[in-house]
Amino acid sequence: MITIWGGASSRSMRAHWMAHELGLDYVPKLIGSRTGETQTQAFRQLNPKEKIPVLEDNTLVLTESAAIVTYLGDTYGKDTGLVPQPYSQLRALYNQWNSFVQMELDAHTLYVLRKHRDLSHLYGEAPAAVDAAIAGFQKQITVADAAISNTPFLVGDQFTGADIMLVTTLKWAMAYEVSLTPGLQAYSALHTARPAYRQAGRLNFSISAGA
Repeated sequence: MITIWGGASSRSMRAHWMAHELGLDYVPKLIGSRTGETQTQAFRQLNPKEKIPVLEDNTLVLTESAAIVTYLGDTYGKDTGLVPQPYSQLRALYNQWNSFVQMELDAHTLYVLRKHRDLSHLYGEAPAAVDAAIAGFQKQITVADAAISNTPFLVGDQFTGADIMLVTTLKWAMAYEVSLTPGLQAYSALHTARPAYRQAGRLNFSISAGA
């Protein structure tokens, strides 16, 4: 029995997207962030960080979107190539891109926008921090732009979980009206046309994002 908790966010979308790429039969618990649902005692027993997404697979409880994407690929998609084989150079590159997306593009830049725009009532307005975050994103995204200039994939010669990580982040940036190069826009458009993305998106964004 697999359950994925979380919806209406780019981070939750990553987990749903990978599950659909793998054709998994799972239970979606589409709770939003900061709606009160992640602060319940029952949810805090699953994730005391009060964050989504969360994966339950029998007795395993796993948090952090990159970890969930990778676990699902390793466990249920060994022959799909969606996650490169452990101990390989492709796996090292995959890990590198996931870390880059999580830190340089998500936590250090786009989440700063979320905190001081969407959640300014909690964290306060900080125009200088917002401007610096946008500049930081646009600087760091040039690395990804160069990587996909001659290939539609971040790792090797096929679609992987690293592309899931990057595309969901690019969609987040678009929602914040952060400008992207034509190459990044085309890369995003290519992968968001995948049936699994569309299926997961209809599910994940069927609820409103929490404030």
